[in-house]
Amino acid sequence: MSDFKKLEDFATQVRRDILRQVHKVNSGHPGGSLGCTEFFTALYQEIMEHNTDFDMDGKDEDLFFLSNGHISPVFYSVLARSGYFPVKELDTFRLIDSRLQGHPTTHEGLPGIRIASGSLGQGMSVALGAAQAKKLNGDKHLVYTLHGDGELQEGQNWEAIMYAAGNKVDNIISTVDLNGQQIDGSTETVLPMGNLKAKFEAFGWDVMEIENGNDLKQVIEGLKEAKTRTGKGKPVCILMTTVMGHGVDFMMHTHAWHGKAPNDEQLEKALSQNPETMGDY
Repeated sequence: MSDFKKLEDFATQVRRDILRQVHKVNSGHPGGSLGCTEFFTALYQEIMEHNTDFDMDGKDEDLFFLSNGHISPVFYSVLARSGYFPVKELDTFRLIDSRLQGHPTTHEGLPGIRIASGSLGQGMSVALGAAQAKKLNGDKHLVYTLHGDGELQEGQNWEAIMYAAGNKVDNIISTVDLNGQQIDGSTETVLPMGNLKAKFEAFGWDVMEIENGNDLKQVIEGLKEAKTRTGKGKPVCILMTTVMGHGVDFMMHTHAWHGKAPNDEQLEKALSQNPETMGDY
């Protein structure tokens, strides 16, 4: 494992980036972004074999597809701080003619972005195509995806989940962010999804769980365990429990910050809980 303190500092700085991005334009999705900070930190700083000299073919490297694209603030921050594009470009988030739109798109040519994921429920379908292409090309690298729990209410996910197991796509690791919140309330209130572990297993997946997706060590260990389960005839699912808004006390445990930006006073309070570690943009 890399220097763990550096990984923690990386995650703290990413949280600052998330908050500052959405505050500047009074727009964006801080809640889910903050909740998935440890996942993105682990993935890009510790787990994936990836190339910052980005090309869309993605040969001989691991690939990542963000399905719940509205959590773009965390994705952009981690990509920038991992070397895909200049960190100072984070200051253009959601501005006209920026490459960093509210939902990631591909026509701006932002390094690290492989699909447009504004519409929910489509990421796994695209990722499965990439995973099968890797198999056909004899490329032993893996494909990773991230999905929101509320996103699984979209039916296309379940067609893809069924397809993956039916075609033994065993070079994919799909993580579901179980924060229990979505735009209009809790997932249990809006549309209960029942036992997701039992559902994925019934569809033929190898399912594992990360009990605390905001514990960086647990996330790293969980992703490493998931890698050992690939190549055995089944796609791998990680059910990762997180807290929406994690790291900012007044944003946690509520859907209220799904798509709401902090005001000046709230930003100051939130940043005081996440001190600068790597230098603000």
